[in-house]
Amino acid sequence: MTATSTRKRTQPYHFTEQDLERLRKLIYQHTGIHMAENKRDLIYGRLTRRLRALDLKNFNDYCRFLEEGDPEELEAFRNAVTTNLTAFFREAHHFDYLAGKLLPRLMHEKRMERRLRFWSAGCSTGEEPYTLAMVVLESSPELARWDVKILATDLDSRVLDHGRQGVYELDNIQRSLGPRLKRWFLRGKGPFEGKARVKPELKELVDFQQLNLMHDWPMRQPFDAIFCRNVLIYFDKPTQKKLFERFAKLLPLNGHLFIGHSESPLDLTDRFELIGQSIYRRVK
Repeated sequence: MTATSTRKRTQPYHFTEQDLERLRKLIYQHTGIHMAENKRDLIYGRLTRRLRALDLKNFNDYCRFLEEGDPEELEAFRNAVTTNLTAFFREAHHFDYLAGKLLPRLMHEKRMERRLRFWSAGCSTGEEPYTLAMVVLESSPELARWDVKILATDLDSRVLDHGRQGVYELDNIQRSLGPRLKRWFLRGKGPFEGKARVKPELKELVDFQQLNLMHDWPMRQPFDAIFCRNVLIYFDKPTQKKLFERFAKLLPLNGHLFIGHSESPLDLTDRFELIGQSIYRRVK
């Protein structure tokens, strides 16, 4: 028995090549994500839940519903196809660099202004921006008295709600946080046993907002650093080039861009130079 015949037997919804192509185009149109043809099973697995929720019989009807532009379903569709893999202090070398080199430099350069701005683009459930907040407040007691804001954006409305709540399963975060767990989190009791909530001093620094990177960006003031890690790998090269140029416009000269280890602007733009492991500085 072939893999194709096994798939047809086990999949409850008929899923044609035409359905796949329509959905790939819709994903690109509404998220900018280039979903390769070999992601067929992933697309099918994530979207069958939407067919069940809508009581639809086939993918052709679902594609037609999306193409009609129902705003609630388009949001559910975007949420379903986006990937949200994250952790506290993921790619720890970035935060070591932030604490050991970038923040001391910024504190010196901005000692009169006393204002810092960071952007976590593709923040998922909030671990990255809250890690940024921890590093900032741990770096110097003085920074608690500065005007510090961390913008946290994502396309997926569900993960943004999770981030705003700031509640995490203890089993999932204990190893990555270690002693920081006691310092920055409140342990849940009663019905919240086994969970931990971010302390208010961290939440005060982070502003969660929904943002589609493919649409207009409302931000006008520059950021001291932008974290957009393991997001660009889902876009094609022309889209990556466009996003790198847009990031450069929101960074001052010498502003920093932190990206994933599989991502690089160097073949797409001359606006950045590599200064560390997946750490770039705007040079023009």
